[in-house]
Parts: sequence; structure tokens; C-alpha cells
Amino acid sequence: MNLAEQHRICAENPEAFWQQAASLIDWSQAPTRALPDAAADGGWFADGRLNTCHNALDRHVQAGHGDRPAVVFESGINGASQILSYAELAAKVQECAAVLQRLGARAGDRVLIFMPMIPDVVVGMLACARIGAIHSVVFGGFAAPELAARIDDAEPKVLLVASCGLEPSRVVDYMELVNGALTLAEHSVDAVLVKQRPEHGAVLLPGRDHDWDHELAAHAGANVPCVDRSSSDPLYILYTSGTTGRPKGVVRDNGGHAVALAWSMANIFDITAGDVWWAASDVGWVVGHSYIVYAPLLAGSTTVLYEGKPVGTPDAGTWWRICEKHQVRGLFAAPTAIRAIRRADEPGEHVRASQLTSLKTLYVAGERIDPETADWARRTLQVPVVDNWWQTETGWPITVTIPSDESDSGASSRAGGQPSPGYDIAVLNDNGEPVPTGDEGSICIRLPLPPGPASAIWGDEERYTTEYLSTFEGYYLTGDGGFLDENGRLHVLGRTDDVINVAGHRLSTGALEAIVAAHRAVAECAVIGRADALKGQTPHAIVVLKDGHSPDTDAVATEIVELVRAEFGAVAALREVHIVSALPKTRSGKLLRRTMRDLAEGRTTVVPGTVEDPSIVESLRGELGTTSQPAAR
Repeated sequence: MNLAEQHRICAENPEAFWQQAASLIDWSQAPTRALPDAAADGGWFADGRLNTCHNALDRHVQAGHGDRPAVVFESGINGASQILSYAELAAKVQECAAVLQRLGARAGDRVLIFMPMIPDVVVGMLACARIGAIHSVVFGGFAAPELAARIDDAEPKVLLVASCGLEPSRVVDYMELVNGALTLAEHSVDAVLVKQRPEHGAVLLPGRDHDWDHELAAHAGANVPCVDRSSSDPLYILYTSGTTGRPKGVVRDNGGHAVALAWSMANIFDITAGDVWWAASDVGWVVGHSYIVYAPLLAGSTTVLYEGKPVGTPDAGTWWRICEKHQVRGLFAAPTAIRAIRRADEPGEHVRASQLTSLKTLYVAGERIDPETADWARRTLQVPVVDNWWQTETGWPITVTIPSDESDSGASSRAGGQPSPGYDIAVLNDNGEPVPTGDEGSICIRLPLPPGPASAIWGDEERYTTEYLSTFEGYYLTGDGGFLDENGRLHVLGRTDDVINVAGHRLSTGALEAIVAAHRAVAECAVIGRADALKGQTPHAIVVLKDGHSPDTDAVATEIVELVRAEFGAVAALREVHIVSALPKTRSGKLLRRTMRDLAEGRTTVVPGTVEDPSIVESLRGELGTTSQPAAR
């Protein structure tokens, strides 16, 4: 893979590049033009027509690959295991599509899906795509008010739900949440299709609720043709993680989405037909949409669907046993998951207990991966660690960090990322002017964006423009800060609101976190800014120690302060280090930095509905406000 060369070719002739990429997709009407026409208000491949479900399933079956595994399901919680071939998955999708049509769903209607990580969630998504309905998958862990807000925003005709979700220590009653949400919501749905799980059976409301297995069985052998869709027709709505207040539903089109994902699967992730791929995320997040469901199936590969945690279901070796069992070639994970595994198994004993000869690459995204964790993963797994940076809004990687060679230890976290084709990156100052090489600023992307990114915010035509396109004319604002180095590689330092001002010096908390994380006893950390009467702000480090480490916490705090002074300089003015048992984060692995800042400054904070464990927030409420470890001056 030579991403820089691909980027150059695309920049020189984007029309030819993306027309060639479009050949990876079956079109019922091939597009005559790739690039969007601003004058005609058209999107990518504007006159093309296709069906995404056909591209994910039917064409592979028709090509004689119906026996190839499409979805491998493993539950680390109840021990369930299942393999669905492309032909079997296609049959289930047609059954579900027939049920949706019977319940009144048609092309353009919305269908909200509220399910855990079980094969039925994939069936439901593809069934919607088949009939042209617009699906909106809501992460199965939201409270009723969050779910109600999304129901009111998307106004679905049908809900696809499971009776429950499984956590390591409890069963989550999904129908209780659904019933509560429908009571709160102003919008009324026509029907609720319920997948009953053996761990908890839901009581169905006559007239509204329908049993998933009974309905699909009644439509066994259904033959539901794929509904032809325009390239620019919406495929799905996905609400961004951590959203509070007014929901923000990212809209993804059919054509540009399919082309971008099919291209990225082969050219970024090195996965082709027949390979086994595992994106260890949740279908409720963008990684799940793009790289659990659509991209691997568009490529004709096998995708792993996992219900469980990286540790504790039952141990830190679960992932590696699954990789061995199914011969996984590429593994995609959040850095926080790798840190959790490292924390529980620093020596790598679980890794050595598995035969991982099939695994070629570990891909990480979602949060910055610190050099220590990247080095640990590379040494322990004996594979390259490739970082990729993107957003819910873009749908596929903006940049990819490719180690220059096998000896480039930690390259994935230090060398910066090469932009993917179509992403023309600029780093701008507050006046919208490009900054000199090496200087920090706001990361922006020159318009037009490549195929694949969001085309709109659902139900609010102006919001997309206001939030992303109005700050700097001609640019998409990512909301992240960073710099470009002399080789054109982008270094992402974190959200622009994660830059703190210490006595007039703008400091990246991401750069400070990288130093703190390098301490031998640190498993994971966050650095936040707290208001200071003298300096404006001062940095505070919040640290989780590795399992098995029980050092003198005062000594660790002192060492961290001295390490930051030595590596960053006295300007950082780090004085306080908080040793805590866990950091608050979302279910997708993102640290709740804003929540931690609010707690540290004693402000009232609204905990997002995406939080993984609300009790962690509560335990920090007192600690961050009052407790810190003494540190050297």
C-alpha cells in the first residue's frame, strides 16, 4: 500500500480516480460523472443508481460465493457462536425485508434499530437497505430519554428491537427502555418488531409489537427484490456519540458511501474477498456501520461480530482466541481496548497462548494511541500497528499512519498520518490562513470532500453548513487541532477545545498525555485544564495505574511531574496528578474529557447517555474537586 502515491494520483485527476473506484460497485445505472456538480446541487456519482444490499450480498451469491462465511458471531458473555454464509444471510435479510414491507415500511421511510451485538442487527440494517428504507441504529445502551429524542428526530415507521442486551454482570431490559422512550416521544411508531433473547423474554403489546422469529419464519423463502436507489438517496442516519441536547443525525448516501468503503477495504485495510476481518467495535457507532457491516460485506470478506468486552468476558485472552479460531487477518480496535488488555496482561501471556499466524495488522482509531501502548502491541503481537484518524461525519479514514518499516517501533503513534485520497488537508490559524509547517492550528479539509462523508444533518438543512462549513470559507472544519510536518504527514493533537492556555502559552493536552502515558506504571491517562487565577489554566493529570502495580502513589505523582518537566518543559506547569481506579468514557471508548473538566472545576455536568459506567463519573466527582497527590516543585 502506497497511500501517498494514491493520494497524488487522486489529486491530479479526481474524476478518473473515483470513476475507477466506482467499478468496485455494481450499478443498475452506471454514473457518467463522479465529481459532484455544485451548480446542479448534485452529490457524488449523481446520475448513478444502485442498491447497497445487492452489493453487500446478492452479487456475491450470484457470483457463486454463497457458501463463503459472511458473518461470524461470538459472544463472550453467553458463549453463543454462529456462522452465517452469504446465502444464509441473504435469505434472512429477504425474510426481514418482507416483514418490514408487511408492516408498512417503504423506500424513504425510517426504521430505528435498537439491538445489541447479535447477527439480527446486521440482518435488520441490510433489510432496510434492500427496500430503500433509511435505517437509524441507536446504540443499545441509551436511556429512554436519549432514545426518545432520536425517535422524535428520525420519526421512524417501525422499530427493530431486541428484548435485552447482555452485560458481564447484568441483563439490560431493552423493551423497558423502548416502552419508556415511546411514552416520552411525541412521535408514534406503527410497529415494533421484537427479537426475543433467551436471557429475558419481553411482554409484547398486542397490535403494536410483533415477534421477530415468528414473523421471519412466516416469510421463509421470501423473494424481495432490491429497490433501485439514486446514488444520493440516504442509506442511513447515525447520531453522533456523546450528543447532548438536540440530536445530530449524520446522513450517509448510498453511492459515495459504497464506493469509498469498498475502496478503503482493499487499499487501506488490505482486506479482499475471502479474508476474515474483525472490527472490535459496536454496530451503534460509525466504526460498526462502516467496518463491521458494510465495508467487509461489500468486499466479499468475512466479518466478525463480537458481543463482550476486551477483558473480563472471561479474560484478556478472549480476543486472541477468537483471532486464532477464525483466522482473523486484520483486527480493528479502539486504543482504550488495547490499553485494557495490556493493563490486565502486561507480559502478554494470553497472546502467547494463541496461534496468531493469520493476524497481519492491528488497526487503531477512536482515540490517540500513546507510544507505550503502540510499542507494547507491536512487540507482543508481532504485527504492525496502524493508526487511522477519522470521524462519524467522514465515515472512513481521513489519515492513515503507516509504519515505514518493521523496525519503526511506535511509528503508528509518532510518525503522523498520510491523508487518504480525496482529503486535501490544511492547517489554519484563527484568521483562516495556512500556518507554517510544524505550527499548530485547526485541521480543515478543502472542499469538495471525497465520496463517503455525511451529506447532511437529518431534518436540519442549515446545521451541517453552520457547524462544519461556515467557519472557514471553502473548508470543512474537523474540530481537531494539529500540524503538518515537512513530509506532509498530519499529526492530530486532539479536539481544539482540548488546547489549554497556560500563562499565555497554548498547550496541547494530547502532547502532555503522551508524556504521562510513557511512565512505566501508567495504564491510561487524561490531561485536562483547570481554571487558575494566576495562569488562566493549569494542566491536571488523571491517571490509572497498571494492574499489579502498587507503588507509592506519591512517588508516582512526583515522577510524572518531573517527566513532564523534562520532556515538555517547565511551561507546562503540571503540579497535580490524580491517581484513580478508572476513567469515564463512552461505550465507543472515547474519554469524557469535557465531563472531567466540569468535575474538576466543580461545575454541574450533564453526563452523556453514551457513558459506559455512570458510577465512574460519580466516584470522580469528589476526587477531582478535592483530592490530588503531592508532587515535586
